[in-house]
Amino acid sequence: MTKVDVNLINGIALAFEGDAIYSTYIRKHLIFQGMTKPNQLHRKATMYVSAKAQAMLINMMLEAQLLTEKEEEIYKRGRNTNSHTKAKNADVVTYRMSTGFEAVMGYLHMTEQIDRLEELIDWCIQAVEKIED
Repeated sequence: MTKVDVNLINGIALAFEGDAIYSTYIRKHLIFQGMTKPNQLHRKATMYVSAKAQAMLINMMLEAQLLTEKEEEIYKRGRNTNSHTKAKNADVVTYRMSTGFEAVMGYLHMTEQIDRLEELIDWCIQAVEKIED
């Protein structure tokens, strides 16, 4: 595998990676919570991984000043990249914010900052669970 400078990867590609990684962590979390039925898993996962949920989470992270300067830069790169696609169930602003959220996750994974990635994902899980209660 050739070494690519992650800082040169566009926001959409980072979001593509981040979407898969974040989804995987959420699925694992839900399965470890004892959920095994596909419909139940899908419905519950949507509360974490939908564009609307991700936009809300990134907004909360920004308000809490949780992101590093570099992570904010990556978020903005993902958010501001023109993807030429649109979300099925979200407006353009929400979709772009969620793309930025996914770009941060993808960046952390691709730069092998796994502890930081897991810290932010754990924060997201706790934030969603607080909202549910």
